[in-house]
Amino acid sequence: MGIALRCRCGKLEGEVDATRVKARAVCYCKDCQAFARFLAPDGSLLDSAGGTEVEAMPPAGLRFTRGVEHLACMSLSPKGIYRWYASCCNTPVGNTPRNPKASYLGLVRTCLAAAPEELDRQLGSGRMTANTESAHAPVKATPFAVLRAVPRLGAMLVGARIGGGWRQNPFFDAAGAPVRAPRVLSREERAAVTP
Repeated sequence: MGIALRCRCGKLEGEVDATRVKARAVCYCKDCQAFARFLAPDGSLLDSAGGTEVEAMPPAGLRFTRGVEHLACMSLSPKGIYRWYASCCNTPVGNTPRNPKASYLGLVRTCLAAAPEELDRQLGSGRMTANTESAHAPVKATPFAVLRAVPRLGAMLVGARIGGGWRQNPFFDAAGAPVRAPRVLSREERAAVTP
């Protein structure tokens, strides 16, 4: 079952294999908030409590079909994770570790073209919350959902590492380098977008 990926202006498109999504989360960490403000200073990419909905999956479950030249990469610090977005309209796409052998993609919900009800039908409505201490409003913690998700995510990472699936990654080339040179924010730039 495929879910269409599309940036807000439609120049970057792709498809997500819904069966590869291992967990759904809303992350309230300051780094996700800073990334959202880097792309949209008005905070419009965040929910009312400062959260970003993320679908956790292996990068191999996503393929770009059009406009990959608009894919861009940034990092909040020299050692921070890579945060991918469509440069044409500043639509967030997802987050990956710097090391492609850690086969993880936190796909940001904003880039998915499906309606919320359709996503719930295909992926399930359950979501865990993460880093709730950084939320701007009270947010319910979901410790049991986290406990259920951790084994699935661990199995995904180990399976991709042992089986070689980590090599199937649209964000890294065959040599393990990111397909776009990451823009690393300066301390001043990061301070400007950090809540």
